[in-house]
This record gives sequence, structure tokens and C-alpha cells, in this order.
Amino acid sequence: MANKPSSQSPVEQSGWTDTQVETIMGRLLQIGVVLAATVVLIGGIIFLIRHGDEKVDLSQFHSEPAQFRSPGGIIEATTSLSARGIIQLGLLLLVATPIARVVFSVYAFQRQKDRLYIVFTLIVLTVLIFSLVWGDI
Repeated sequence: MANKPSSQSPVEQSGWTDTQVETIMGRLLQIGVVLAATVVLIGGIIFLIRHGDEKVDLSQFHSEPAQFRSPGGIIEATTSLSARGIIQLGLLLLVATPIARVVFSVYAFQRQKDRLYIVFTLIVLTVLIFSLVWGDI
């Protein structure tokens, strides 16, 4: 018996429908945003407990310390339970959420065997990661 060409679309062959992929991507964004907000809230509470009664001098602008300008510095500050480090980690998670969505998109397109979209998505992922890691060069 000869093999008949499949009448199913690449999405149906992968076992995932477009709706399922969209649902997973939406859930990924929801979880990422809620997780990031929770981490920022925890960091904010810790910051207020430690520094809430301090008087703030707004006559001069002070930028963030150098350790908060890289993911490695943020992780290091978080492990030492720095309130500002925890807040920055939450913001980093917020930035990482769409990156996770792009990573998932590569996986979904790979399952669908859609090479063109894999290439475009990998280009987008490369630009996102480059700008996150080396954006201040």
C-alpha cells in the first residue's frame, strides 16, 4: 500500500492545535507576570521594613549601584537578601517572561516542523538575549 500524503496540517501532526499553543503561551505570560510581581512585592516589603522610616534626600540624583546593572550582580545581591536585589530580580523576571515565550515558540515551531518560523524566532531570541546581557556596552 502506498503512503498517502497526510491531509493534516503540520500543527495537527505535532499533536498541538494553534489554540493549544496560544493557550500555553498565554499561561506562560500570566505565570511570568504574577511571579515577577510577587518577587517585586516581597522585595518592596523587605525594603520598607528595613528603610521605611529613613528620610530621603531628593536634592541629588543617585543612580543604581553597579551591581544592579547585570543579571549576575542582581543574582548575587538577591542571594545576600538585599531588598533592592530582590526587587531587581523581580524586574529581571518580568523582562525574562517574553524571552521565555520566544523560547517556547522555537520549541512549538520545531514540533510543527516549521523551519522558516524557527529561523525567524531564533533571530529574535538572539537579539533579545544579546540586548539583555550586553545591552550596556
